[in-house]
Amino acid sequence: MSEQGWQKFLAADGVEDWVVLHGGATAVFRAGSLGQAAQLAEAITHVPGLEGSGTLLTIADDRLSVRLSRGVFRLEEPHIELAQAVSATARAHGAVAERSGVHEIQVAIAAQPDAVDVGFWRAVLGYVPLADDNAIDPLGHSSTVWMQDLDANKPLRHAMHVDVSVARECVEAHVAAAVAAGGRIVDDTEAPAGWILSDSAGNRVCVAAWPDGSS
Repeated sequence: MSEQGWQKFLAADGVEDWVVLHGGATAVFRAGSLGQAAQLAEAITHVPGLEGSGTLLTIADDRLSVRLSRGVFRLEEPHIELAQAVSATARAHGAVAERSGVHEIQVAIAAQPDAVDVGFWRAVLGYVPLADDNAIDPLGHSSTVWMQDLDANKPLRHAMHVDVSVARECVEAHVAAAVAAGGRIVDDTEAPAGWILSDSAGNRVCVAAWPDGSS
């Protein structure tokens, strides 16, 4: 696993429908109705190579979400052909890609290196490991939990924040909406790749378009 997989994916032709975020490559297709979304999902299951690939299909009303992997570092070259084939199938069924519908929520639980306890969080949430430092919902319904090491020299023993990932063309509007709703910008030194915001009580959230905005 490396960054080469997602970098090649972002640089490929024919993957314009797809947004690459922390959880890998995802596309949302609007199909017109719940039944049409189900029909599209059934058709996509026949894409060669999709069976057994770990692809996640989620239907919500008239939309179908397709996630090709559960982690960005698990994207590989074969996923490019899968993405192209899924998009072609969606177009053949009259579905329209909706990049603005793609977003991910991740809970970052930070602790001093000697206090990181990912095993506890996997057990209490009923999650399974994807990598050594995280936990995922085996059904793909809920947010990923990521264990973040704190600087050993800092007095803080533990902390928690939320990561929100969206498509690169949506991130600035997302931040503006949060600020308009009463939030404040804590740190924008990494903008437009990402911002740190907080609510009125000081609870923090990171809003980013990584790695989608890296291309």
